[in-house]
Amino acid sequence: MKMTGADIVVRALEDEGIPFTFGIPGTHNIELYDSLARSTKVRPILVTDEQSASFMADGVARSSGMLAAANVVPGAGLTHALSGIAEAYLDGIPMLVLACGIRRDTGKSYQLHAVDQLAIARPVTKAQFLIDKGTDLYATIRRACRIARAAPAGPVFVEVPAEHYIFRHDVDLEAYADQPDAQPTFRAADLDQARSLLAACRRPLLYLGLGAAGAGADLVALAERLEAPVSTTFAAKGIFPESHPLWLWCGFGAAAPPFMQKIAAGCDLTLAIGCRFSEVGTGSYGLEVPGKLVHVNIDPSVLDKNYRADLAVVADAAPFIAALLTNLPARQADPALRESIRTGHAKVWSGWEAPADAEKVTPPQLLKAAQDLVGPAAIYTTDSGNGTFLAVECLRLDRPRSFLAPIDYSCMGYAVPAALGAALACPGRPVVSLAGDGAFLMTGLELLTAAQLQLPVMVLLLRDRELAQIAQFQQTALGRKSCSELPDYDLPAFCRAVGAEYLMLARNAEIDSVLRQACALMEAKRPVVVEVAIDYSRKTYFTNGVVRVNLARLPWPDRLRMVVRALARRIR
Repeated sequence: MKMTGADIVVRALEDEGIPFTFGIPGTHNIELYDSLARSTKVRPILVTDEQSASFMADGVARSSGMLAAANVVPGAGLTHALSGIAEAYLDGIPMLVLACGIRRDTGKSYQLHAVDQLAIARPVTKAQFLIDKGTDLYATIRRACRIARAAPAGPVFVEVPAEHYIFRHDVDLEAYADQPDAQPTFRAADLDQARSLLAACRRPLLYLGLGAAGAGADLVALAERLEAPVSTTFAAKGIFPESHPLWLWCGFGAAAPPFMQKIAAGCDLTLAIGCRFSEVGTGSYGLEVPGKLVHVNIDPSVLDKNYRADLAVVADAAPFIAALLTNLPARQADPALRESIRTGHAKVWSGWEAPADAEKVTPPQLLKAAQDLVGPAAIYTTDSGNGTFLAVECLRLDRPRSFLAPIDYSCMGYAVPAALGAALACPGRPVVSLAGDGAFLMTGLELLTAAQLQLPVMVLLLRDRELAQIAQFQQTALGRKSCSELPDYDLPAFCRAVGAEYLMLARNAEIDSVLRQACALMEAKRPVVVEVAIDYSRKTYFTNGVVRVNLARLPWPDRLRMVVRALARRIR
């Protein structure tokens, strides 16, 4: 059978179940877009900037588990999209980076957009492919998708030279039989040793990362069988129901509340599954693992990196936990432990209380009301900085794929386009985006896409006219702010220009009424921006913990110098 390369690629995307491609067409890939226009299974989405294309593809994967494609033109299309590709790479999110290449059949140099795309993509993708022959298109695209999904997941780059889209090639669609790579099988001896260590400890702590998400309900069964308090990484927020009486916090070190630190310190073994102990997840490495560490991860390169394990197990979380539960004795429920967790959370919420007549909007009250009104099925996207840390601490999520945030690459501009990706992939679930006003300036224009596609997204624009997280760090460590105050902009006019609805939320007393209006607009399939006059006067546990941890690491002379400098600047 002969088909154009464009039709072959689209057929491969269809056969891989890819629902969306995100990008901007260019001279090199107009044939591909012509074929996409005829597809009934793959929907091409036009974006305003290719950075948003990769963030949207990321949002599709995190919210639904489906693989999506960032479809970029040569050169600038790829470099614009690199931020979202790198975010997916560091956070372990599958993505197909479908990059068009310059023509390689003309023998001409200095072509439009000509750069070494494979070299650019290599540091931030799992694998890279350059299509040499049109007959390789179908199998290579299929193989790239398989690699992107395989644990540890990540983006995979495929460059298709422009001439391959134009010309016709022989293709045998029935001959493709590339099998998934076999996942590592854990050793029976490791399983036995893990059981022995758990049986010998007084109280284990269960620490879960995003790699444990596939274990589903077995995570609750394991926690209850062990009567173990549970902490998760930021990326894994929601994979363990946060209404459960054994759930503690996201993290358990200096960046967590005191009650959580005390409970974790009382454990004498840590069972860490599907996590990497990264800088953000550990609060700048400000946690100490209580007792012995059993670390389970499918990626062997993760083990023994930042924290030395007493038992390091290379395994996929789901089958390992299922096997571990077999013949694992059940511990008795510990009412004292559960009561200390309950009272600890109650104390945290009590400390967050704020009067209804406060002059600004306090984050805990905002997020609690949003959860109550939007409902348990909601998906939340956040951005680099305070929005992520506030959501981590204030939201209580009971299902996976509900919290989408840029964690280890921590890229500004993620929240709005990721929300659009989630809204496309999960049309039955409301999507709420928490964007700082600095991050909104980067990708807020993508609301034009939301309005065109009638995507019911609510953007809570946390507006303080600063780069809030950095401004807080500057004020704390340096005693003054520098280059972190934002110029003002007319948000109502911006919303009118892109076709989004606009609401103002000025104080706590207005939270319920304004959010109800926003929910009504979402139900009418209209994107809405709620300008929130956010009160950042109270720092998050994360911010306070990270500052303390990093200050304590400094030599005493430098520590004293920085403290004296900050105090002196406040006195002036």
